[in-house]
Amino acid sequence: MTGVAMSKRRRREALWFYLFVSPWVIGFVAFLLGPMISSIYLSMTDWDSFTPPKWVGLDNYVKLLTEDPVFWKALGNTLHYAAISVPLSLLVGLWLANLLNKQVRARKLFRTLIYLPTLVPLVAASMAFRVVLAPSGPLNDVLGWVGISGPQWLLDPSWVKYALILLSVWSAGSATVLLLAAMKGIPRELYEAAEIDGAGPVRQFWSITVPQLTPVIFFNLVMGLIAAFQIFSQVYILTPKAQQPGTYNASQTTVPYLFDQAFSYYHMGYASAISWLLFAVILVFTLVAFRTTRRWVFYETEVK
Repeated sequence: MTGVAMSKRRRREALWFYLFVSPWVIGFVAFLLGPMISSIYLSMTDWDSFTPPKWVGLDNYVKLLTEDPVFWKALGNTLHYAAISVPLSLLVGLWLANLLNKQVRARKLFRTLIYLPTLVPLVAASMAFRVVLAPSGPLNDVLGWVGISGPQWLLDPSWVKYALILLSVWSAGSATVLLLAAMKGIPRELYEAAEIDGAGPVRQFWSITVPQLTPVIFFNLVMGLIAAFQIFSQVYILTPKAQQPGTYNASQTTVPYLFDQAFSYYHMGYASAISWLLFAVILVFTLVAFRTTRRWVFYETEVK
């Protein structure tokens, strides 16, 4: 009798489990898995979203890789942006977290101010940076006070990518909060033992703090890479098509180029091929990051 009651209870629990998880499963299949499968098919077609798709096989991929210099320019700009913005954001976040971890007055206020940019909508932040980075904007005014002639950030092809990087570093508050929370979890005994051995603050930071933070640093690295390769709103708002063509190409990245192909030129099949090539690039870099974890990421329960 007990076994029968337990069996009914388990079936009832399983029923409730499937009932509660079903909205997510339905949403995943309808809005993620289904479109992904459809895009694989569309990437091998010539489709303008109005007429029936025409099968072209791998022609879209061949054209992307061999005949489209703008795609390679956009991909190169994306790699350039990711290679600088992700490490720089990590370094700034680590530096800010270390400062905020100290016993200083009004540190709660400083923590709030540093995290505040993360709460600002990306569109609003980008619009604000268009004003800040204007040729006669506040940033160039500040540089002028110290005798530096500021560049035309958003109009000069040599500086426009660094304007985008500056915006990404400005919103490094989320990484700072995660790193600060991890710092709070480092046992105080480790620092006391280091002090007894004569280690100074710098030595303690590099030998204790940074190794203990490597799991969080790795998480921020992976999430930062994925976000950097998918940069869109900043480029679309800070460097619109109405600007000079040279500047537009200098700041062109992969996702805005994909968007233009899909919704400006109605090359939906071609845009689908771009999306899958971008997915492959992100996957490769993510797997490489995971492969390197054995050398520099340390976990408390892991013996090396």
